[in-house]
Amino acid sequence: MKIAVLPGDGIGPEIVAQAVKVLKALHLSLDLETAPVGGAAYDVAGHPLPPATLELAKAADAILFGAVGDWKYDTLARELRPEQAILGLRKHLALFANFRPAICYKELTAASSLKPEIVGGLDILIVRELNGDIYFGTPKGIRPSPDGLFVGTREGFDTMRYSEPEIERIAHVAFNAARKRNRKVCSVDKSNVLETSQLWREVMTRIAKEYSDVELSHMYVDNAAMQLVRAPKSFDVIVTGNLFGDILSDEAAMLTGSIGMLPSASLDKNNKGLYEPSHGSAPDIAGKNIANPLATILSAAMMLRFSLNMAKEADRIEAAVQTVLAKGYRTADIYTDGTQKVSTDQMGDAVVAALSS
Repeated sequence: MKIAVLPGDGIGPEIVAQAVKVLKALHLSLDLETAPVGGAAYDVAGHPLPPATLELAKAADAILFGAVGDWKYDTLARELRPEQAILGLRKHLALFANFRPAICYKELTAASSLKPEIVGGLDILIVRELNGDIYFGTPKGIRPSPDGLFVGTREGFDTMRYSEPEIERIAHVAFNAARKRNRKVCSVDKSNVLETSQLWREVMTRIAKEYSDVELSHMYVDNAAMQLVRAPKSFDVIVTGNLFGDILSDEAAMLTGSIGMLPSASLDKNNKGLYEPSHGSAPDIAGKNIANPLATILSAAMMLRFSLNMAKEADRIEAAVQTVLAKGYRTADIYTDGTQKVSTDQMGDAVVAALSS
């Protein structure tokens, strides 16, 4: 099994190194090949997603990804900025379904900003469509305003678009995921003001008729943002578009105590996937050996489960993470009084030790 390892920028290399350490501790027949991506790739190849990196990703059975981005690249043309690498990988590999589980381990309820009774036992799944919406819709750009109150002034414009087939396929993913959980799907949109969301709601309602054993509800995105804080455990599976999913999944991450705990899987129709932590590159703490690698390690477990059909090995990693948390080891982002603060490397070593125990 070939794994493309793309560490990226900022804390990416540090956290990916820990996930690789954990994978190697399992002694699996994995061929791990590393390539630059994001700003690191721009520095050596003049593009955030060089042809060699893209070809490696295409040839691999799965991709383990770190994070991309740094303030020093903000002045580059948009198509050369590090973030274009992840968008390019999603596009070229047809990765349309993003799974972001938000689980609050009992040991981390004190690290959450919400009361323990609200987040204790939290286990929800956000399914986010990745290939459509305003991120990929055209036309877009900056132009002289053709109408409105400020005709002739510069305006930025983007296009929010979704086709029926795009909505249908993510709907099936969400309903099938719910069948393996608590059989509830909440579709999040803004159909009271957006035509794109109106079509989204119509298609979700139609597809739901094929899943009579799954309960479908609808919620406007502003209400969903509030309910995630007020009563997060009322959700099971949330399905939504690219823009809303981007925001809601980061909000859900904080329910778990830290965005450093949230893994992510982006899958194609055959379950080939790109696996990454939900957080960014955090250049402000890069190189300090304080980043939380657990989201990346848990993403590696998802990789074993979804793309490589190694569920037992995935279970071992997830159990090891729980063991480490139960022993009181914490990186700075999830540290509370009475626990033991450890570095990035030490947290990775602790997970490896738990695998062997």
